[in-house]
Amino acid sequence: MKFEPWSSVITATLFAALALPIVSTAQEEKLEKREHHHYKLVDIGTFGGPNSSFVGPPPSTRLLNNSGAAVGGADTSSPDPSSCFNFDCYLSYGFKWQDGVVHKLSSLPGFNSSFTFWVNDTGQVAGVSENGIDPLTGGVATEAILWGKDGSLTDLGTLGGNVSSANAVNNLGQVVGEALNTIPDIYTSNFNNFFILGATQVHAFRWTKSQGMKDLGTLGGTDSAAFYINERGQIAGWSFTDTTVNSTTGTPTQDPFFWENGKMLDLGNLGGTSGVANALNNLGEVVGASNLAGDLTEHPFLWNKSEGMQDLGTLGGTFGHANYINDAGEVVGTATPTGDPFGRAFLWRNSVMINLGTIGTDPDSEAYAVNLQGQVVGITGVFGVLDHRAFLWENGGPMVDLNTLIPPTPDLQLTHALYINDRGEIAVEGNFTNGDFHAFLLIPCDENHAGVEDCDFDTVHAETAAQVRPAQITAPSVASSLANLSPAERKTRFRSMMANRNRRFGVVPPK
Repeated sequence: MKFEPWSSVITATLFAALALPIVSTAQEEKLEKREHHHYKLVDIGTFGGPNSSFVGPPPSTRLLNNSGAAVGGADTSSPDPSSCFNFDCYLSYGFKWQDGVVHKLSSLPGFNSSFTFWVNDTGQVAGVSENGIDPLTGGVATEAILWGKDGSLTDLGTLGGNVSSANAVNNLGQVVGEALNTIPDIYTSNFNNFFILGATQVHAFRWTKSQGMKDLGTLGGTDSAAFYINERGQIAGWSFTDTTVNSTTGTPTQDPFFWENGKMLDLGNLGGTSGVANALNNLGEVVGASNLAGDLTEHPFLWNKSEGMQDLGTLGGTFGHANYINDAGEVVGTATPTGDPFGRAFLWRNSVMINLGTIGTDPDSEAYAVNLQGQVVGITGVFGVLDHRAFLWENGGPMVDLNTLIPPTPDLQLTHALYINDRGEIAVEGNFTNGDFHAFLLIPCDENHAGVEDCDFDTVHAETAAQVRPAQITAPSVASSLANLSPAERKTRFRSMMANRNRRFGVVPPK
């Protein structure tokens, strides 16, 4: 700001004196915005085995409710006698952590593993249990499960086939997911289409206690899957729209859908033949990704009833997708800048896409979730490489490494911040130096958690946090290698970030 000189020194002195408190207050507010709370680190642990994990988006899953209950899966010390439901081949069970206690969520009778995907605000949990072997494929048969607030198990069944999955449950106890029927189908042999493996058609379903499992049908093709249900009973997922195989994707056209009052609505696409819904909020808004014409790249979209599908664009490049939307209509995901040198986490609000940057010299970042306070969590590092770090972005930034906001733990690196609830609690995964990985809960040491023991309630400046743990990966060599990649190769690299779609059971899908 430029001021004209005053003719009176006294007047200038008085003006300066009056201005001082204003400038000081503005500086204090700016500094306050650049401070972060410390977090209490809670190791969910295991049931005797080496590893525990959350299922990671996209598509988004609700890993934490607003009462602080966290859900995932953890190994026992026993090998899985029939299959490798988890890639480490240990028998494992779903867990629900709350108030310092880990509850084991049982599986169907026999030596069967279980895993969880969603917890509602009443404490009900949706997920799956192993149910032996599917005789048609020789692979694992799973059954959709709803665990009650007391941990009791309800088998939701299938649509006649051998596999089903319960993907979400709202506060009314309505469950949505996907289940195989008895009609032969070639597309369910590809796990990546609908995150289910089978030899018969898969259809989206809704389950209620009074009506049981209801087939929601498709958009005209053979297969569909439902992944979200909000508190209004609206449902979102995706479906094949026909049976004509596209040369660009090797599958029929796939569009996201919105289901309400018995009708499945095709949300359309951005010109390509493949799209997915990655999140649904309580306003009935859907976000995800849709291919552009030619199927060489994809863009993030936002859909609502009044405006239809809106292309949210990118940060100047050709690629992006949206992972989550909160009830304020704020969207997060990742997108590329001009030239597609890397992917960057974004926050879309008020029709503007904000580049959230990265930490240190990390080239890539991706945002997975945003709460009603506008706090964003995700990962930073190099896409396609295992060396990731969990980040938090809040109050206008900059992004901060969550490893700098926990007590010093030299044998641990928090790698994936997957979900943040409206109380600011964060579901995170981390790797130990011995190769094991665990699910963790981060509880903020703030005024809303004043009674939490072992919390450091002092705040830390963003600049200080950045100096505590400098980036381990340098961008120049990565950027220079990208210069030699073709557009198709660049797309393949950026799509490697989508590998988290395959973490439906914390597992690597069949090849």
